[in-house]
Amino acid sequence: MKVTVVGAGAVGASCAEYIAIKNFAAEVVLLDIKEGYAEGKAMDLMQTASLNGFDTKITGSTSDYSKTANSDVCVITSGIPRKPGMTREELIGINAGIVKMVAASLIEHSPNTIIIVVSNPMDTMTYLVHKTTGLPKNKIIGMGGALDSARFKYRLAEALGAPISDIDGMVIGGHSDKGMVPLTRLATRNSVPVSEFISKERLDQVMQDTKVGGATLTGLLGTSAWYAPGAAVSGMVQAIACDTKKIFPCSSLLEGEYGLNDLCIGVPVVLGKNGIESIVEINLTDAEKAHMQESAEGVSKTNDLLEL
Repeated sequence: MKVTVVGAGAVGASCAEYIAIKNFAAEVVLLDIKEGYAEGKAMDLMQTASLNGFDTKITGSTSDYSKTANSDVCVITSGIPRKPGMTREELIGINAGIVKMVAASLIEHSPNTIIIVVSNPMDTMTYLVHKTTGLPKNKIIGMGGALDSARFKYRLAEALGAPISDIDGMVIGGHSDKGMVPLTRLATRNSVPVSEFISKERLDQVMQDTKVGGATLTGLLGTSAWYAPGAAVSGMVQAIACDTKKIFPCSSLLEGEYGLNDLCIGVPVVLGKNGIESIVEINLTDAEKAHMQESAEGVSKTNDLLEL
C-alpha cells in the first residue's frame, strides 16, 4: 500500500504521521511546492519510527510527482488554510486552481488511484475533481463528514460527561458552518439515545457547537485545525487499505440518492478497497430532509462559482 499526501503543512503532515503510526501502509509520500519542506517533514517523522514503533517508509519530495507513481490512495490537502473571519467558501478562487492541477498531476502517475479531498471548500473541491479528472465516482471522496462527526461526538461526550468510546453520532450535509446536519435524533450513548440523558436545549447547543467547530478552532489557533483532520483522513485511508467496509460520512457525488443530483455532499458511505463501496440511504425526518435540502442549495451555489 502506497499513500501520497500532497501538502506538507500542518494537516498534511498530521495525515502522514497518523497513517504511518497505524502501520498499515508500506510507504507514505509527502509532497509540497516549498523547496525542502516535505523532505524535512518526512525526515523528522522517520526519526520517530523507532520511538513510535512503525515501519512505514515516509519520503518527501518538492513538486516531483514521479515520486508518487503507483499510489493506491492520494490525499489532497493543498491550498491556503482559513484565516480568522474567513469562510471556507471564500477560499474557492485560489484553491480551485491548485486542486485541479494537483489532481491532474497525481492521476498522470497513478491512473488507478483513489483520491481523498481535504482542501476547502471541500464539497466543491471534491465536485471539481469529479468534473475534471474522469475518475470513476467511487474513487473520489471528500473528507468533511468524518471530521465533523468526530467533533460532534466530542461535544456529545462533553455534554454527557461520558467517555467518547461510549458515544456514536453522525453529521451529514455540507462541510460548512451553515451546511452541517448533525443527526442528534440518532446519536447514542452505548446504544441509548442521548436524549435520554440531556435536555433538548443542551442537545441543540451541542448541535450549534458542532456546526461552528472549525470556526471556533480557527479563532483560537489563528489558522485551521490539523490534528483531527489528519486523524479523520487516516481513518478513511485505513478503511480503504484494509478493506474494512467501515461506514464514514463522506462527501460523495450523488445521482438521485437523498433526492439530490449533480453535487458532492456528506452522506454515509461504506469504504473499502474500491473507495466508496456503496452509499447508505437512511430514513430522515421531514425536518432533517429540509436541512439537507438547504445544505445542498448552499453547496450548489458555491459550485456555481467554479470555472469548469
